[in-house]
Amino acid sequence: MRAHELTTGRAFGVTFDHGEDFFTALTDFCRAHGIRHGYIPMFLAGFAEAEIVGTCDKLPDPHAPVWSKVHVANAEALGVGTLAYDPDTDQILPHIHVSLGRKELSATAHTSHLLSARVQFLTEMIVVEVTNPTMTRPRNPHLYDVPLLTFGT
Repeated sequence: MRAHELTTGRAFGVTFDHGEDFFTALTDFCRAHGIRHGYIPMFLAGFAEAEIVGTCDKLPDPHAPVWSKVHVANAEALGVGTLAYDPDTDQILPHIHVSLGRKELSATAHTSHLLSARVQFLTEMIVVEVTNPTMTRPRNPHLYDVPLLTFGT
């Protein structure tokens, strides 16, 4: 287990507009407000389409991460996440998980790691900035090269 006390900074209410790319809008928001580290305690969204981690195939190693994706369209979403920063590439590294209810299938839900999404009507989000410590996401070569949240330098 790893833990670190977080010093929070500003809190924002953010909305994304119809047709926007979810991750582009999130990155643009972070850059516009100078946010490199933080968390998203919740967001509500409609997605015209989204891709999440998943498969219908048998997993050769059930302990390994799944890297394939499932496409979902016309979905309502509820999600959370963290925001880390890569100083080497100057990139915001979001880690977002969602539950997506497919409207035309009696709101049948899929829950997983969000890979991509296009906003349908709206996204309403709360973002909380973390001012200390720095939050990064280095890959762990001993654990399937999974990027893991790390606190401090």
